[in-house]
Amino acid sequence: MPEMCFTDHAPNPDGVGTKYSMGMDQFSDYHAMIAELQDGTPPAVFFGVEADYYPSCRNHLSNWLPAGGFDLVLGSIHYLGNWGFDNPDEMDGWKSVDVRGVWKKYFSLLAEAADSGLFDVVGHIDLPKKFGHRLRDKDLQEMAQPVLDRIAAAGIAVELNTGGLRKPVAEIYPSPLLLSLIRERDIRICFGSDAHEPGQVGMDFDKALMLAREIGYTEFVRFRNRKMISTPLP
Repeated sequence: MPEMCFTDHAPNPDGVGTKYSMGMDQFSDYHAMIAELQDGTPPAVFFGVEADYYPSCRNHLSNWLPAGGFDLVLGSIHYLGNWGFDNPDEMDGWKSVDVRGVWKKYFSLLAEAADSGLFDVVGHIDLPKKFGHRLRDKDLQEMAQPVLDRIAAAGIAVELNTGGLRKPVAEIYPSPLLLSLIRERDIRICFGSDAHEPGQVGMDFDKALMLAREIGYTEFVRFRNRKMISTPLP
């Protein structure tokens, strides 16, 4: 790969997701580690962050993100209330919920995230499927389309995330059906491997490229200083 962008989990001063994200006092170390890699030798390295969206996040993120000097801000949702719905340690939560209701709450938050203006890219857009809790195609289309309209209106991109292939669902985020709805709205795409260890960086990008082409994409986007750059698919 000629370049990569790190998007580690942003610190949350109000305690949301602190088990899996850096602390506020660790952020400067994160920035310094990436700066050390920006030495002009390939691959080119860029500075990003993945920020969780939840109802009370705007007070912090609306000031903190613009001051961060990021190339890319990836927006994602991992929590519905206090429940980390994609956390393997909290899988039992799925036993006592209505799956359709979970997706409805998730898409409602995703619509808010799109409207917020905080993010450049939506990460793993159909994350609730991670453990195999899917919607019927009809329900997925019904719930997703209004949200995708708002993502399109916001002018932000959607990530093709190959990490889903390593999860129980064994499918890229988003699914082919959802990606086709995204393509219909001319929403841009970028690529992420959701790597949690070095060997996962860029993993299965060949499959993501194949999916993008099958759906009709000919370009993807990269980011510099939070500006979108269109690039032909390789």
